[in-house]
Amino acid sequence: MTGRKIGLTSPAVQQQLGVDQPDFGVLFADMEVTGTAPTGQLLQPKVEAEIAFVLADDLTGDLDLPTVRAAVEYAVPALEIVDSRIADWDITITDTVADNASSGLYVLGAERLPLSAFEPVEATMRMYADDQLVSQGTGAACLGDPLNALLWLARTARDLGDPLRAGQVILSGALGPMVPVSPGTTVKAEISGLGIVIVTFEDDPS
Repeated sequence: MTGRKIGLTSPAVQQQLGVDQPDFGVLFADMEVTGTAPTGQLLQPKVEAEIAFVLADDLTGDLDLPTVRAAVEYAVPALEIVDSRIADWDITITDTVADNASSGLYVLGAERLPLSAFEPVEATMRMYADDQLVSQGTGAACLGDPLNALLWLARTARDLGDPLRAGQVILSGALGPMVPVSPGTTVKAEISGLGIVIVTFEDDPS
């Protein structure tokens, strides 16, 4: 396990699925891709732009916002490629939990900034598919602040006896609406103050 992802950070999506809190999934090393994403191993992928936090310290014991902020080594722009085995994404909360919080793949950008140089809640996001704007949002769209999402996950993981650990990658949850993708599409997300992250969706080589 290389980290965790937080899902259902949008109040609108929570209402749609009949829940009042986020969920989370597990990230594994083979879920990280760089440059290209193979659509052949996906069913009906969608992509969303997020902030990823890489931890410098374990998150155990009493946890509050200053504690989780101090535990972040750096932030990095990220794309999460979500997927579902349920036709037409007609999902319930049970479905997304069973699908590891609808996890598929993820992509990290090159820029790495400590939180002394980047304020997640102030970020604005624009995501493009083949240079067409397809999604936009803000840090505040993620539970009011992506660090709120990190705090929720840190407390939840601690209470479940499997706390977040130093070195893990934590995907914050979407900063804007997710969009479907198909082979041949290049997606780029720009997160103000943090940088860009790009991936091209390709068929698996035969």
